[in-house]
Amino acid sequence: MKILVVGGAGYIGSHTVRQLRRAGHEAVVFDNLSSGHAGALPGDVTLVRGDLLDAQSVRDTLTAHQPDAVIHFAALIEVGESMRAPARYYRNNVVGSLNLLQGIVETRKIPLVFSSTAAVYGTTDAVPIPEDAPMQPESVYGETKLMTERMIHAFGAAHGLPYVILRYFNVCGAAPEGDIGEAHANKTHLIELACLTALGQREKMMIFGEDYPTPDGTCIRDYVHVQDLADAHVLAVEALHAGKQTAATYNVGLGHGFSVKEVLDAVDEVVGTPLPREIADRRAGDPPRLVADASRIVNELGFDPQFTNLQDIVQTAWNWHRTHPHEFRK
Repeated sequence: MKILVVGGAGYIGSHTVRQLRRAGHEAVVFDNLSSGHAGALPGDVTLVRGDLLDAQSVRDTLTAHQPDAVIHFAALIEVGESMRAPARYYRNNVVGSLNLLQGIVETRKIPLVFSSTAAVYGTTDAVPIPEDAPMQPESVYGETKLMTERMIHAFGAAHGLPYVILRYFNVCGAAPEGDIGEAHANKTHLIELACLTALGQREKMMIFGEDYPTPDGTCIRDYVHVQDLADAHVLAVEALHAGKQTAATYNVGLGHGFSVKEVLDAVDEVVGTPLPREIADRRAGDPPRLVADASRIVNELGFDPQFTNLQDIVQTAWNWHRTHPHEFRK
C-alpha cells in the first residue's frame, strides 16, 4: 500500500512512517513542519511541505500521489495553549481536518485512520476507561479532537468513508535504535521532562500532589510506547484496506498504569543518578487514575504491545535524549 501520512514528520508520525515501511508499505508525508522535523524521516521518503488549511494543496497531493489510505496525525496538541488561543486550535485542528475529509471524498475516497486522544473523555470515574465512556472534554484541545471524530462519523455515514479512530493515552519513549524520538518545543510529558532533568537542562522534577487515593499517593497514567502506538496504526490501516473494518474506534494503551513516583524511580534506575524532586500542590483537573480499557483493539486487531516494562520504556527515551541533547538541531 501507499499511505499518505499527514503530520508524518512529528513524534508519532515519524515512528509510524518507519513501522509502515518495515511492514512493506510506501509512505508519503504531508507536513507543514511547524512542529515536525524533516530529519526524523528517512532520506528517501517523499515529503510534501503543505498545510491542511490550504485545501487546494490537500487535493493536489491526493491527486498527485494516489494513496491507498490516509493516516491523519496533524494537530496542535498543547492543552494549556489551547485554552489561551482557542481560535488557533479550532482553525488548525477542526478546519484543517475538514479540508482533509473533503479532499478525500472529492478526489480519493480512501480509508482514513485518525489520531485522537483520551482527552475526549475528560475527567471520569471509570477505571479502566472503555470506548463507550461519556465524552466530556475539559480543554479546547480535547474538544477539537472530539469535533473531528464527529465529522469523521458524519462523513462515514454520508459518503461511505471507511475509518478507524485511535484514542491514545500517554505516549512515551523513542525508537529503540535511538535515532528518532520526542522533540516537542513545549515540554510537558513526564518521561521527557525527567530525561531532560537528568541531562541538567531542567533544575528539578515537580510532583503535583502525593495525597491521591493510589498506592503511593501520586497520579497513575497509562503509558504506551511510541513504537507500539505506531504498530497500532499499521494494524488499523491494514484492517481497513483488507475490508476487515469499516468504522471503528479503539483505545490504545497498556491497560494498566504507572504512578508518577514509579516513573521517576525508573528514570533514576536507568540514568544511575537520583533526580532532584519537589512536592507541590495538586493541579486542578488531575484525576487519580487514567487507564485505558484496550481490550477491543487487542481482540479485534491483534494489538500486542512489546514495550510493557517501565524500565525498558524509559531506556529508549533516555538513549534518545542522551545522544541527541539538542534533538534534531545541529
